[in-house]
Amino acid sequence: METIVFLDHGTIPAHISLPRPSFCHQWHQYETTKPAQVIERLKNATIAITNKVVLDSQVLTQLPQLKFIAIAATGTNNVDLNYCRSHNIKVANIQGYATRSVPEHVIAMIFALKRNLAGYQQDIANGEWQRQQQFCFFTHSITDVAESTLGIFGNGCLGQAVATLARAIGMEVLFAEHAGASQCRDGYHPFEQVLREADIISLHCPLTPATTNMIAEPQFALMKSNAIIINTGRGGLINEIELIDALLTKQIAGAGIDVFTQEPAPTSNPLIAHSHLPNLILTPHVAWGSDSAIQTLVNQLIDNINSFHQGTDKNQL
Repeated sequence: METIVFLDHGTIPAHISLPRPSFCHQWHQYETTKPAQVIERLKNATIAITNKVVLDSQVLTQLPQLKFIAIAATGTNNVDLNYCRSHNIKVANIQGYATRSVPEHVIAMIFALKRNLAGYQQDIANGEWQRQQQFCFFTHSITDVAESTLGIFGNGCLGQAVATLARAIGMEVLFAEHAGASQCRDGYHPFEQVLREADIISLHCPLTPATTNMIAEPQFALMKSNAIIINTGRGGLINEIELIDALLTKQIAGAGIDVFTQEPAPTSNPLIAHSHLPNLILTPHVAWGSDSAIQTLVNQLIDNINSFHQGTDKNQL
């Protein structure tokens, strides 16, 4: 009988139905798991489920009975895949589940920033309408989304889905080639050209040593002063301190951020410290999290576990 342990079940909202595997098993779940608790909780597990709990080689070497890790997310940076491959621990992740939720979140942030909705909300709350004594007032620029140029960094299923929505509302889409690439692949444009030409930048890259701080002061300097940037990829893609500098100095016009270098973000994080800025929209890593997307995720999670038990390799890495 398999023993299955879900280390951070609290990452799944309570109103989402989580099915159980179809084979005989023991199921244990914890809302959260601290690093010091991982080994104790997995000591009898043959199957581990983790969303963000780290399973590195130091942990895995103490779990010789573990046969399968089901990652309840797409990102795999919290699991040592090299160790797993060399020790015959199978790993599967979730793929293609948020191709509606993330793009809609991106488009929502684009409209909110281009029309300065947060700024106007703040002004109304602060009594600006009464001070203006007009039927309307214009304290912030309002610019159209249609006919603007969207630069997308990352051409996977999410980048492509964002492009589809963007084109549907009249945007031109440019996919950026990797920074420093000597040649562009078909359908791509040079990295720096996209930075210069785009009215909006949207990031959908994995976080790797090559993409860490991919967008920092030199890149902000290339962007238009009325450009905005959206990050629903990974927090480390943008240098957070230099992003705030770019907003405060009006080097760029706005930013929508759903992911942070540390999550939950501490109050010392520069984005949190400047969350009052009218041209900065922050959300707590929820772009992926529409009800339909999360239901798709948990269904796929259990399918991955069933597939492993049956000896097939659905979504295995």
